[in-house]
Amino acid sequence: MDPLLPLEPTLQALRDIRDLPPLPWWPPALGWWLLAAGLIALGLLIWRWRSILSLSLPLPGITLGTWRWEAAQVLRDLRRRLARGDDPKALAGELSELMRCIAMARFGRPACAGLTGRDWLSWLAEHDPNGFSWEERGQILIQAPYAPPGRVETEQAVAALQALIAAAWGWVETGTQGKSIAVRNAGRSAAILRASSAAEMAAFAGVRDKADV
Repeated sequence: MDPLLPLEPTLQALRDIRDLPPLPWWPPALGWWLLAAGLIALGLLIWRWRSILSLSLPLPGITLGTWRWEAAQVLRDLRRRLARGDDPKALAGELSELMRCIAMARFGRPACAGLTGRDWLSWLAEHDPNGFSWEERGQILIQAPYAPPGRVETEQAVAALQALIAAAWGWVETGTQGKSIAVRNAGRSAAILRASSAAEMAAFAGVRDKADV
């Protein structure tokens, strides 16, 4: 090609580069359908196990700082100390105090704060979410804290406390999403429950601190 010839004809023969046509957003590609199905399945699993997850995952603003989280922490500690052979008499006293805190957090202080002895166990049996027989199997809560040293049968006390700790878990897990038996049976509003829960936070902290000693 002669370098002296004009370049205009060559430039005129060139054409602009054309962009590819835009991809339509619908229908989505197969990968998006699979991603959506996976997210839906994950959401259903979380919803199904929301009660257990809310007591196991330390989520700031969601689980941390709630009375249910505090109670779950104390119950875990009681279970560990019972397994390692701590004094059943002391553990029974702490569990009894914890159950009173849980009951007041769910139903309000006036509902059960003044109950003692068999009346207290009867109230627990009447309001237990799983129908646990507190009157029959919870005698250790009202007898062991006041028993003389050495009068508590260790093997029987350990078995009884294991059952009571499991029953206490039912009180903590049931109604985690706001459907507590206090709302269903007593018709208390969510605002009253939140107020009573906040009032009992100091009590839970005291029980937990005592358990850590």
